[in-house]
Amino acid sequence: MSDITILPLRATDGERLGRLMVAAYSALDGFPTPDEQPQYYALLADVARFTRVRGATVFTALDDDDALLGGVVYFADMAHYGASGVAADEHDAAGFRLLAVDPALQGRGIGKRLTQHCIEQARRDGRREVILHTTAAMKPAWAMYERLGFRRSEDLDFLQQGFPVYGFRLAL
Repeated sequence: MSDITILPLRATDGERLGRLMVAAYSALDGFPTPDEQPQYYALLADVARFTRVRGATVFTALDDDDALLGGVVYFADMAHYGASGVAADEHDAAGFRLLAVDPALQGRGIGKRLTQHCIEQARRDGRREVILHTTAAMKPAWAMYERLGFRRSEDLDFLQQGFPVYGFRLAL
């Protein structure tokens, strides 16, 4: 694979990233389907909405040919993180959500690069930790987060329409 460039979402890539996110999440074995959680999939499809959220940046991974490989939403301000509000009071933390990689390209380090970019951004923002959420259906990502030093943080766990979501923290 050619080099990967991480950039803030360009206006022309919003719909394309939304389609990629829907494809990535709907391909997860054991993850709720679009019929089971239509609001969540609407959020994925309109991921560009986060460009209008204070303290949030949608980052994309692009190759040398400008192909969209994946994306993530980074939050410098946890007050706007969402995720049932469980981390809203974490004032020294940054977070990221909605990490997705094109299903045909998973396992090639793109998700790791996006994660590392968010960690580096949190350091630049002067944060002391990074928070994220994942599910049991995202075991490859879960394992990657742990290899990067994230640790389970049960105080951040919640249920999304009855579906368990698990919190993680990385001290910086």
